[in-house]
Amino acid sequence: MRIFNHTFRVVIGAIYLARLASSAMASDNVLIYSDQLNNGWGDWGWVTHYNTNSPVHSGSNAMVFAATGGYQAWWLKHDPINTSLYTNLSLWVNGGAIGGQYFGINAEQNGSELNRVSLAAPTNGWQQYVIPLASLGVANITNLTGFQIWNGGTLQSNFYIDDISLVANPAPALVHVSLLATQVVRTVDAKVFGINQVAWDGNVFTPTSVGIMNDLGNPCLRWPGGSWGDDYHWTNEYRGWGSYSSDFIKLATNTHAQAFIICNYGSSDASEAAFGVRMFNVTNHCNFKYWEIGNEVGGSWEEDNNTNAPWQPHDPWTYAMRFTNYYAQMKAADPTIKIGAVADITEDGTSNYTNHPVVNPRTGLTHNGWTPVMLTYLRSNNVTPDFLIEHKYAPSDGDTYNLLWSATWAADAASLRQMVSDYLGAAGTNVTLESTENGCGGDRQRVSLVGGLFYADTIGQVMQTEINSRLWWDTRNGGGDITNSDPALYGWRTNADGYYAYDEGIVYNLGAATNRYPEYYIGKMLTHFAGGGDTVVSAATDYPLLAAYAVKRTNGTFSLLVLNKSSSSNLTTAVNFSGYVPATNASVYSYGIPQDSAARTGIGLADVWQTNFPAAGIKFTNTFAPYSASVLVFSPAPPPQLGWLPATKGNIVFQLQGQAGATYLLQTTTNLAAGWSPYATNTLAGSTRNFTNPLAGSRKFWRAVWQP
Repeated sequence: MRIFNHTFRVVIGAIYLARLASSAMASDNVLIYSDQLNNGWGDWGWVTHYNTNSPVHSGSNAMVFAATGGYQAWWLKHDPINTSLYTNLSLWVNGGAIGGQYFGINAEQNGSELNRVSLAAPTNGWQQYVIPLASLGVANITNLTGFQIWNGGTLQSNFYIDDISLVANPAPALVHVSLLATQVVRTVDAKVFGINQVAWDGNVFTPTSVGIMNDLGNPCLRWPGGSWGDDYHWTNEYRGWGSYSSDFIKLATNTHAQAFIICNYGSSDASEAAFGVRMFNVTNHCNFKYWEIGNEVGGSWEEDNNTNAPWQPHDPWTYAMRFTNYYAQMKAADPTIKIGAVADITEDGTSNYTNHPVVNPRTGLTHNGWTPVMLTYLRSNNVTPDFLIEHKYAPSDGDTYNLLWSATWAADAASLRQMVSDYLGAAGTNVTLESTENGCGGDRQRVSLVGGLFYADTIGQVMQTEINSRLWWDTRNGGGDITNSDPALYGWRTNADGYYAYDEGIVYNLGAATNRYPEYYIGKMLTHFAGGGDTVVSAATDYPLLAAYAVKRTNGTFSLLVLNKSSSSNLTTAVNFSGYVPATNASVYSYGIPQDSAARTGIGLADVWQTNFPAAGIKFTNTFAPYSASVLVFSPAPPPQLGWLPATKGNIVFQLQGQAGATYLLQTTTNLAAGWSPYATNTLAGSTRNFTNPLAGSRKFWRAVWQP
């Protein structure tokens, strides 16, 4: 908590200069600089600047702006930010004993400098400047990429800057969630809940491991683990430590899991890949369906021994030529398998060479990127991969940024599909898209509640696309230290040496109950949300920090996943169903700050919390706590009922009993064999409605049904 201890505010145009007299409240403001650069902001400044511990506005450091001439700048850069959540840029400035230094601030949109706001520093004190983003030309844009703080045109004395932040809009009083049960998005592919297994984990097959996979719903697995795939030999697995393919087979078969297997491209050949197919699927009858040729082979970090001309390492042309041989030999070993090729999501991505340029037949443009070159030469070899592989990791750009970043999956899927269509033509129709590695940002996120929310949001977003799989990295990875953790991030887990913990696994060590991270618990919770064969339907919200995803399950229930991505706000939410009438009592599964705190203190429930929500229905309101994941499971409402009331002279009176806000269809017939005719369609204002009809003509039968 940061304390402000001065008490006046003046207004200069649209820019506020403030000294506030209350402790800072928790908010969704994004720190840019506070003791250090925060939330992924980078320092590109070309003015002399350095940290000082005197004077400081708060914390332990401020930045000294020590220009050696005029028009120098401290340039703060970031990946593109959507500013719709933010209103102002705030910073504190101290001019020291001299004061009066002129300085300017401008924002940058997609690398282009915008209009500058000019200000003057105070003397011997700290002053807050709150500058509307509209004044800087960057309100409600999707690509804010930086700020520059300039000095004047002449040499001036040093001044000091501290506590720079983007100021968030207040949370709305009511967030709206619309569920359209009749608008089908896709069928759930169970592979979206997948997770990587790694050969350096010596506990791949243990009772605890089997239990963890059962808790996660027996997801799809991957072996033998990332870059090890290009240095792993089926014919010589022994390393003296870790686990082996026999352990992986036991884990997969004991949990009834499907699998992706990485074939060694970097240091082996097609014959060993075919040997692996026979070992798993012929000798051991595993029926592992999905096979990848290499892992991230375009990256310089990946082992690639293809150095004999004309081959080149990390080269898409070489990869396409060699993939052809892998494909032929592996399909000969088992024709039922599917074989995938490593891809990049843009036409110019992973452009390592220029000696095999290709032309996009649709646009006429020339590209040297990995995917266009690879697909072009696979097509020339009359080979069509069964799937393309994407790996996707969030940048280390702060909690809020990364919790919004999962929305980029849709663009990835569209880009990959466009390249398949452009470069493979009709032959690419049956090529599927698979993501076999996915993870959140670095620093504390990997073991924090934010990482767990990211885990769930990724699954929700992937299910809005045609991508069929999303395999988290990974089950056990091994822990480490963060010696300079960003203090702006949420998270509390530390190691014995006092440093914040870093671990890319969902559990640590064997995976005892006290060594399980939020990703594990939220993954466990998601088994109540969806499974293979369920139907994803449309869900929409009107506030970016509240995500909602909806599924109609094969058992007739309806599940809703709600993620509150705000670090500080309880979000009251109005939920409106269309096309499905839920019962008024829902089961709720949740995981958030209380459970995460229980894991820290040992007091309370650290596992998924289960309760009931008795106020559900076709329209209802509920409040979701900050940094929380909730799954609400609704059974279908019972059909509306018709009951007789005392008759009046010459009339019959009956009562429709149902759910307020639901639309019903009242039907009649004089002959049950002849079918039903509509009589009235309305929405119940309350839980009942009375009807009066004359006793005339032939007998009638009446019934009521819900109208989707």
